Amino acid sequence: MIRILYFAWLKARIGRAEETLTPVPPTVGALIATLAARSGGYADAFSRPEAIRCAVNQEFAEPDQPLAAGDEVALFPPVTGG
Repeated sequence: MIRILYFAWLKARIGRAEETLTPVPPTVGALIATLAARSGGYADAFSRPEAIRCAVNQEFAEPDQPLAAGDEVALFPPVTGG
C-alpha cells in the first residue's frame, strides 16, 4: 500500500486530500496513469500529467521513480516563489 497526498487544484478536482492505494504501481508515471484512468475528477485532474509534480517520501521525483509499499507520494501543481 502507498499513501497518496493531493494538493491545490488536484485536491479540489478529486475531492479529497489523501488516500491509500493497493496494489502499488511500479513507478510514479504508472501511478499517474492509473489515477488518470479513473472516472470523474481523477480523469480531469490527471488529463495533463506534464502539469503535475511529484514527491516520493518528501523528495522530488520523476515519472520513472520506482515506488514501493509504504511510500508516501505527494502530487501537486508546479509552484513558484517570489
